[in-house]
Amino acid sequence: MAKLYIVATPIGNLEDITFRALRTLKEVDLILCEDTRKTKILLNHYQINIPVESYHQHSNIKKINYIIDLLKQGKNLALVSDSGTPGISDPGNKLIEEVKNFAEIIPIPGPSAITAIASISGFPMDKFVFMGFPPHKTKRNKFFQEIADSKHPVIIYESTHRIVKTLKELNKFKEFDIVIGRELTKKFETIYRGEIKDVLNQLEKSIIKGEFVIVIRQRRTS
Repeated sequence: MAKLYIVATPIGNLEDITFRALRTLKEVDLILCEDTRKTKILLNHYQINIPVESYHQHSNIKKINYIIDLLKQGKNLALVSDSGTPGISDPGNKLIEEVKNFAEIIPIPGPSAITAIASISGFPMDKFVFMGFPPHKTKRNKFFQEIADSKHPVIIYESTHRIVKTLKELNKFKEFDIVIGRELTKKFETIYRGEIKDVLNQLEKSIIKGEFVIVIRQRRTS
């Protein structure tokens, strides 16, 4: 049976990749990726000359059937996301569901923004909830209410354009302590800690760029 490798790639720093991941990317017949331009930066850095093919959230059934046909031919494939571990807040899990009967699914673990921020949060992280990106329009209040009701720390992602709006909306529900990682592992990596209002004050005094991952915990009162 053909193999589909789910390969974790760096979330920023190109050195954050395992030897096993590099060997796998060198040995497969084709690499499936969200953005071929971004993936080629990594591949060129490590002199990997394997063909790439796009697979992303807008890929249609024709592309999935094409991938299944390759697997039926015995081709071994690798799936990567733009950064981090595929299948987490990206369409990798959908592809796995579609092809699981045609290939052996093999995880190649590695970088993840979730585990990176959890490891430095300082919060008890033996149990936590991951909720991905907040909805852009509808169901935002429900999303934030779920965070407010959680007994455990919650991790979410947010973009440059919505980080301030999201923190202001979240601050209306309850008092929280938060840890924010901006551009984790990259040159301008920044960690913010404290109450939401204090972190907002820091953010609004700076030029807000990059991707954000946030750990949220109900504020402890002594």
